[in-house]
Amino acid sequence: MARDAVKTLFHPFASGVVQNPAAGERVLFLGAEAGFALPKGFEATLVPVQGQRALFRPLQAAYPDVAPVLEEGAYDHALVLCGKHKGENEDRIATALTQVREGGTIVIAGAKEDGIQSLRKRLEGFGLNAESTPKYHGVALSFFRPADVSAAVARFARQPVRVEGRFDTAAGMFSHDRIDAGSELLAARLPTDFDGNAADFGAGWGYLSVELAKRSPRTNRIDLYEADYEALESAKANLAANCPDTPARFFWHDLAAEDIRDKYDFVIMNPPFHEGHAAEPSLGQAFIRRAAGVLKNGGRLLLVANRGLPYEPVLAEGFKESGEVCRNARYKVLWARK
Repeated sequence: MARDAVKTLFHPFASGVVQNPAAGERVLFLGAEAGFALPKGFEATLVPVQGQRALFRPLQAAYPDVAPVLEEGAYDHALVLCGKHKGENEDRIATALTQVREGGTIVIAGAKEDGIQSLRKRLEGFGLNAESTPKYHGVALSFFRPADVSAAVARFARQPVRVEGRFDTAAGMFSHDRIDAGSELLAARLPTDFDGNAADFGAGWGYLSVELAKRSPRTNRIDLYEADYEALESAKANLAANCPDTPARFFWHDLAAEDIRDKYDFVIMNPPFHEGHAAEPSLGQAFIRRAAGVLKNGGRLLLVANRGLPYEPVLAEGFKESGEVCRNARYKVLWARK
């Protein structure tokens, strides 16, 4: 089921507030999600961009040319669907402003929890006075792309972030401006004598893989699985910069829905437990079940989680042995063996 903000985004066209783009025009759709129907009269070619694997896959059925990152080109208009990351939302707006021709229409939509109202105020600060169209518990903002967008682009475009002088990240990625405290707790418990094939589930921008490679330099190979395309690209760069001699493979992968054929001696993970703004422990549970399916007999799983998440029963179901390594006020590190 499509979230309401997707329907909100197309409402200005359906209601006549915004003129439908004509045949022969190209409309960039940043943060695209499936579950929408183009309004009658919307005859332009839609070019969706979505870097989250779980959202990308449903789009492919209707839009085979959907891409995980922007392909440079000329666009007549743009749609921007907001999510929970302020920096990512702003960067999408900056991209729309730079890619759309002067006079083209830009429509931005999001829910209250996406910060759409504060975003409107920031746009107004750059003279981008948007028409506001509320619908479906959200708001759509629409305006024409002015001739000079340099000030807004300079403000909204995200800048690369350097963490601890050795990791490159960007806004929108998990814990993009610091090492996550849970991951740090897990990293301190990684083995120093591992020499087999490992998998990093939900690898993000590569912190845990780098730590494993440094602590166990005889590691044969690390495979990184990550659903965020841009985070995975950062992980490639971070592994190459920090552990150039460690063999690694990188998979843009939805662990909750896509199978894995390889088998591993060791799996590490700091699994996600949010779907959008809502807590969803089933995501982490799906990661654990996937790990149980890919570990060899005798293989080990090491994971970190918030203390209150109910992962122990799932570990007991899928593994011969399991238990707790340690905990602090916020996190626990759990282990399991096939």
